[in-house]
Amino acid sequence: MSTLIDLRRRIKSVRNSQQITQAMKTVSTAKFKKAQRVVLESRPFWHTYPDLVGHVAGWLGDGNHPLLAKREEKKVECLVITSDKGLCGAFNSNLLERASSFLEEKAAQAEVRIIVVGKKALHFFKKKDYPIDQAYADRVEKLSPEVLRGIAQFLIELYVLNQTDAVYIIYNEFKSILAPRITITRLLPVSLPAAEKTAGFLPPDWDPEVRAILNSLLPLYVENQVLHSFFESQAAEQAARMMAMENATKNAEDLISDLVLLLNKIRQAGITKELLEIMTAVEELGK
Repeated sequence: MSTLIDLRRRIKSVRNSQQITQAMKTVSTAKFKKAQRVVLESRPFWHTYPDLVGHVAGWLGDGNHPLLAKREEKKVECLVITSDKGLCGAFNSNLLERASSFLEEKAAQAEVRIIVVGKKALHFFKKKDYPIDQAYADRVEKLSPEVLRGIAQFLIELYVLNQTDAVYIIYNEFKSILAPRITITRLLPVSLPAAEKTAGFLPPDWDPEVRAILNSLLPLYVENQVLHSFFESQAAEQAARMMAMENATKNAEDLISDLVLLLNKIRQAGITKELLEIMTAVEELGK
């Protein structure tokens, strides 16, 4: 009898867990649709703006602007973006593993410092030896564009003041709802287009001059790339959590089916045993 009671309790517990995972899937779906809309509407600008900046910078000439000057990477700053919460599959673990490998490669030749966004990144890198310049680990999904622009301005200041020689961003880019794509991109110095891309194009006569335009375009470029990375990560996180909760809900349903089947088998076995005992007793009384 105790076995039947334990099974019924376990079935009830799994059903309660299933209701929670279903509710979390519903919430993640709503958040994902909102984040996906922001990403898809902004991608045309985010993906074409770097080419525009690169062409304008190419006309100015390599190294003639502080944010274009390439230096030997003796100091490296990395911005790592993860989530605050778990329950999103391998979203954080895969990214942090890849980030750790990348930083180890850089640390062999340069001094590495980091900026972390997300509790998962903060807790992970607290155990490492990399100095953390800034950390944002409280309600990351609520970070305002002003805060993100502040991070971009901080990175620009580091580079202009020669406190770092390169800036990298590590984040999950939203590729599909099945799996995000881990992206490591160099933010500073700004990459110039290949020579063949600008071949045959004569630089226009700018008014104001190119340098004045770059003084506005390049900081805006850095800000928008930070915003781009953050919102891509948000969309990828919600997609990963939505899929993880859907899989958890399905697994709970399968487990409930198995437990109900086992419960019915035990009950049937008990009933059969009782019938056999009754039939045996009847036969003995008949003798």
